[in-house]
Amino acid sequence: MINASVSVIISTYNHPVWLEKVLMGFSCQTITDFEIVIADDGSGPETKSVIEKCRIDLKLNILYVWHEDMGFRKTKILNDALKVSSGEYIIFTDGDCIPRKDFIETHLNYAEEGYYLSGGTLRLPMSVSQLISYNDIVSEKPFSIRWLRQVGMKRTFKLSKLSGFKAFTNFMNAITPAKATWNGGNSSTWREHFFELNGFNEEMRYGAEDREFGSRLNNMGLRSKQIRYSAICIHLDHSRGYKNKEHLSMNREIWNTTKRNKVIVTKNGIDKL
Repeated sequence: MINASVSVIISTYNHPVWLEKVLMGFSCQTITDFEIVIADDGSGPETKSVIEKCRIDLKLNILYVWHEDMGFRKTKILNDALKVSSGEYIIFTDGDCIPRKDFIETHLNYAEEGYYLSGGTLRLPMSVSQLISYNDIVSEKPFSIRWLRQVGMKRTFKLSKLSGFKAFTNFMNAITPAKATWNGGNSSTWREHFFELNGFNEEMRYGAEDREFGSRLNNMGLRSKQIRYSAICIHLDHSRGYKNKEHLSMNREIWNTTKRNKVIVTKNGIDKL
């Protein structure tokens, strides 16, 4: 395991109930020395109230970064969160992803110079997402295949992500056909790399904005490490009203340009170049 200070950056937008469950998950971590930076893309006052409550009740070290709601501007608020973070190693996740208790420990165990990590999520239906309580999170019921089956989850191979057997998870990490990409809900790397790339491209809206960042990490020479069966989050269900065909097309073109031209540093990032 690496010896480094840790920041966990959590993006959120108007899902205070889900965010509270996520923070409950971080209050149960096997690694306790870390800071949380919440990157809020313009939520209403309910979100701030939940954060204040969790800061006190769950005894979490939380920094809060917010900007006005002017449409999907996740990349900008993530850059703002990076600027206030202090960790030498930074883990990214979303405010709808409940971490298993070994989430931070697993990222630190697999962290390595010259790499970024690509973790996994298990998506839940809305019916199960709404059932999960604080006591369930503390007792790790949402990470139990038996419990999920009892509350209505269909039996699929995806449930195997919750296996606790290290030999199996390492085997699945090695053979899975899924590429090890930068995923906003569960990825990590060293702090210095975010600033070498000038952070996230603020031109981008919803759709592939995380993958574009991962391509620039690759262009810089970093390799990706697959840990989708080892570092697990439970993904709570929600609608995506911010999804926009025009923005998806624009993002795809930016991403293609990044890959084609081997772009490393974005001009519209933490600093405007």
